[in-house]
Amino acid sequence: MIEQLHPRIIENKDWATLLFVLTFAVVAMTKSAYETRFSEFSKLIFSDKYAKIYRDNSHMKNSFTVGLFFVQIVSFAFFILLTMNVFGHASKTDWVLFIQIATFLLYFILGKYLIEKIVATSFNIDEFVELFNLQKVTYRTYIGVLILPINAVLFYYDNIPQIIPLAIIGISLCISVYSYFISIKTYQNVIIGKLFYFILYLCALEIAPYYFLYYWITKGSA
Repeated sequence: MIEQLHPRIIENKDWATLLFVLTFAVVAMTKSAYETRFSEFSKLIFSDKYAKIYRDNSHMKNSFTVGLFFVQIVSFAFFILLTMNVFGHASKTDWVLFIQIATFLLYFILGKYLIEKIVATSFNIDEFVELFNLQKVTYRTYIGVLILPINAVLFYYDNIPQIIPLAIIGISLCISVYSYFISIKTYQNVIIGKLFYFILYLCALEIAPYYFLYYWITKGSA
């Protein structure tokens, strides 16, 4: 009796391994170059000291922020890919889809930032929006760095329970809401002076984009 041989399909995970190594290397280099700042950054969820010290908008474009912005994009792209895999909508080894997700996140974040700059100029609240953006970027980056090692573990683990990505999303949302409260508390004097513009800004550029993004994703997967 001749045993019939079937070709074994091996998923290519090398690209993900290299990307994880690169991303962790960026985190390590950033930590080494900005040891004190990174130490305060790592305590962000427990203390607002970092937000108070590095509240100048000049910190938006330095190498610390830029380096961790790269980490943030990679981390969120992996998490979205893994979540899609858990719910049966994609393969976690699909590097083409990963690039598409990362590219979309990059353009979405940068595009939203530019629109916010234009609106801020129109409303004459440039300084406040710059500071508010710095706060958002800080906490969003914190979430990205926080879930990076979780992504690395989950990527090499099969049969991930659906509750895990849902729990991560829930915790991330709680941190995001917390960041808004911190921002409002920090800049309450400026907000009170321009309350109408702040509410308009919040509805148009903080709530609406994510609502339409959620609607587009859920409608597309229906």
